[in-house]
Amino acid sequence: MHKILANTVVLGKDILYLPECHSTNDIAKQKLKEKIVAEGSIIITDKQTNGRGQRGNQWQTEPGQNLTFSLILTPFFLNASEQFDLNIAVSLGIRAALSEYLTGIKVKWPNDIVHEKGGKLGGILIENFLKGPRIEASVVGIGLNVNQMEFPVAQACSMALLAGSPVDKEDLFEKIISSIEYFYLMLKNRGKNNLVESYQSHLYRFGEICPFDDGEKFNGKITGIAEDGKLVIQKENQELFHYAFKEVRFL
Repeated sequence: MHKILANTVVLGKDILYLPECHSTNDIAKQKLKEKIVAEGSIIITDKQTNGRGQRGNQWQTEPGQNLTFSLILTPFFLNASEQFDLNIAVSLGIRAALSEYLTGIKVKWPNDIVHEKGGKLGGILIENFLKGPRIEASVVGIGLNVNQMEFPVAQACSMALLAGSPVDKEDLFEKIISSIEYFYLMLKNRGKNNLVESYQSHLYRFGEICPFDDGEKFNGKITGIAEDGKLVIQKENQELFHYAFKEVRFL
C-alpha cells in the first residue's frame, strides 16, 4: 500500500505506512530527531488515535475512510519569520489537488481546507524546527475527510459527501503530494510573491462582509494576509486590524 511516487522529484520517495498510530506528526518528529528520514519522507496511517489540530483540538477521523499523514520538509531557504509562507504553499497544493475532483474548494485562514458553503474538509498542522534564523525542518501534518459519510460535528464534510460518490484515496493522495511539491518548489525557486495573490483569491470569505469575534463580535471583511501571516480584517469603521492565530475567529 502507498507505493513510492513516480510523478514527483523529491516528495513521496520514502513512505512509511502504519495501520494504526497515535500521531503521524509525533512519529515524524521522532524520526527527525533520530536523523533517519530525509526531505520528502511521509508517515501515513489508516487510524490515528491522538491526532491534533489547531487550537489544541483533537482531529477525529473514521479509520480507513480518510487521509491522515505527515510530510517532512527541510525548507532551510526560509527565515524563521517566513513560517507562514510554507503554510501558503502547502494550502495551495492541497486546494489545487482537491479541485480536480470538486469545485468550490477554499482555504480558510489559518490552515483549514473547506468548501465554499462552509463545510470543513480537512486541516493542516505544521510544526517547524529552527536552526539560528532559518527553518531547519518542518513536519506537515495533513488530515482530510475523503470517504467518511457521518461526522460528530455539523461543520464537517467529506469529498464523498460533496461528490455524491466515493473517491479513490490512493489517487487523491498521489495528486496531493505532487501538487504540494509543485507549490513548494515554486516557493523555493521564486519566492512567495506569486503565491500570495493566488492564496488570497482562494481564501474563504475574502472580501465579504461577515461576522467575527476577537473578544467582541463585529462585522468586517478580510482584505489580505500580512507579511508575517497575520489575517488583515477591515472593520465597519474602515480601520484595519491584524490578527495572529487564536486572536480572532469566524462566526
